[in-house]
Amino acid sequence: RREPLALINLKKKNEETGEEELAKRLDHCKAKATRHIFLIRHSQYNLDGRADKDRTLTPLGREQAELTGQRLASLGLKFDQIIHSSMTRATETTEIISKHLPGVKKISTDLLREGAPIEPDPPVSHWKPEAVQYYEDGARIEAAFRNFIHRADAKQEEDSYEIFVCHANVIRYIVCRALQFPPEGWLRMSLNNGSITHLVIRPNGRVALRTLGDTGFMPPDKITRT
Repeated sequence: RREPLALINLKKKNEETGEEELAKRLDHCKAKATRHIFLIRHSQYNLDGRADKDRTLTPLGREQAELTGQRLASLGLKFDQIIHSSMTRATETTEIISKHLPGVKKISTDLLREGAPIEPDPPVSHWKPEAVQYYEDGARIEAAFRNFIHRADAKQEEDSYEIFVCHANVIRYIVCRALQFPPEGWLRMSLNNGSITHLVIRPNGRVALRTLGDTGFMPPDKITRT
C-alpha cells in the first residue's frame, strides 16, 4: 500500500507491449485520494489505578473529551471511522467523542495500546522501562504504523477523514515515522490530553503535518498533560 511499482509483479510484464503495459498497470495501482489522519490523545485519567480497568477518566478528563468531540464536530468533515486503543482511558475518550459524531463507526484495536516504542535519544532519567518492553511494545507500535499510516487504496475515489484515539507515545512515534524523522526523537515532543494531531497523506505518498497536539480549543484551566 505504498509505492505502486512495488505492487506489480514485474515477471508478468508483457514482453510485446513492454512499457505501455507497465504504465497501464501502474496507473491501476496509483492512489487517487488523500487521507486525513486525526490522532487524538486520550483525556486525563486516574493515575492511581493499578489495573487498566481502574484507570478511568477523571471528571476533568471527561470534560476534555467533550471539548475534543465538539471541536472535531465543528470542523464539518465527514469522518469515516474512529479507530481506538482498547485501553480503558482511550475507550472512554472515544465514547464521549463519538456522541458528537453520530453514525461514525468505532473500531477497537490492541495495536494502538500504550507502550515503549523505541529507546529515546537522548535518553531521559525519569523514564527507563525494561529493555524487553522496547522489543515487545516496539514491534506492536511499528505494526500499528504500517497497518494504519499509508496512502489511500487505489480503489478509494474520495478523500477520507479518520480519527485514531490512542496514547502520547504511540502518536509521537507515528508522527516521527510518517514524516521520516529519526524515530528515536519521539520523546522530544509533548502532547496535551485530548489534543488533536492532524496528518495528511497525499496520493503520491507525501505526508504533511497540519497540527501537532492542538488544544487551542480548550480553556487554559482545562489543559493537562498527565
